[in-house]
Amino acid sequence: MIELQNLCKQFTQKNGQRVQAVDNVSLKVAEGEICVLLGPSGCGKTTTMKMINRLIEPTSGKVLIAGEDTAGIDTVTLRRHIGYVIQQIGLFPNMTIEENITVVPRMLGWDKKRCRERARELMHMVALDPDRFLQRYPREMSGGQQQRIGVIRALAADAPVLLMDEPFGAVDPINREQIQNEFLQMQRQLGKTVMLVSHDIDEAIKLGDRIAVFRQGRMVQCAGPDEVLARPADEFVASFVGHDRTLKRLLLVRAGEVAEQQETLTARLDTPLAAAYGMMDDADLLHLTVVNEAGEPLGFVKRRDAKLGEGRCRDKLNRIEATAGADENLRVVLSRLYEHNLTWMPVVDEAGRYCGEVAQAYIAGYLNSGRTRRRDPIMS
Repeated sequence: MIELQNLCKQFTQKNGQRVQAVDNVSLKVAEGEICVLLGPSGCGKTTTMKMINRLIEPTSGKVLIAGEDTAGIDTVTLRRHIGYVIQQIGLFPNMTIEENITVVPRMLGWDKKRCRERARELMHMVALDPDRFLQRYPREMSGGQQQRIGVIRALAADAPVLLMDEPFGAVDPINREQIQNEFLQMQRQLGKTVMLVSHDIDEAIKLGDRIAVFRQGRMVQCAGPDEVLARPADEFVASFVGHDRTLKRLLLVRAGEVAEQQETLTARLDTPLAAAYGMMDDADLLHLTVVNEAGEPLGFVKRRDAKLGEGRCRDKLNRIEATAGADENLRVVLSRLYEHNLTWMPVVDEAGRYCGEVAQAYIAGYLNSGRTRRRDPIMS
């Protein structure tokens, strides 16, 4: 959907010296993919992105959108097909929220009914009540709420491409995480092609299907988040993504993914201990989770208790101290394991049903293996 071919940009300083801001960048972003341009200030990532919608004209090279060279498209037509979000939001203070959201659709000739329906649809996507907020003005909303409006305004005309320049940088950490989650939820529904500029490695890991790391105008690595963390291209990339990059990889794996890789064995309260022991012995397990009729975990039975004891599982039931949600990443899970001094933890789905477990041994094995994993095209 987006292709950069040998893109370059030079600027002339006041003293006449030429500065190479972007140096021979070639990059392809597939349809429906989020590509994060990552790097320190002044590395050329924002300049690169601005050349896509021609806020800045390239010195040389090409930008193609859906295979078409943007040099042959007038800028007004080009920008109508590209949503653009910046850190400063830029809402019009004298327009209502509805009017702000529907600026571009109204320019494109959408009727009032269609504009209002689109505004309401997008408000729901970012968990804002349209009946409460659409007729308000920006000054009547918090910074985090305004940032949400800035994001959905760029989506209002249903442009296939979305450019985002530090879109959540001005928001406090709690609001930032919530808006990021809402953005990913929208992306699952809409499947836009997104190029996002960031200097935050954690944000890049969370949002990006691929990360393009920039240094001094050049792209030094472009790969999936896990590969960037596990196999940084050079010392600069390794230093920029952080000395804790091995632990950062845990952000990419969800507990539910671990649970899916294993056979789910459970017992009931009235399961004979001898039968429970047989299941544990066959599968070489040290414990077995006991669930109710709805599949919710009630506790667990230890292998040694089942081997030595008579009776049923309810007679040797041990309390479960904590559980992991299927959508929680392994960094959260590992923290909870340490918090409760546990070696393993049941994983439950949204309905609270047992779907497997995750253990410290698995997490250590994953990190030590050095293997990389490719994220699904649209990930939560």
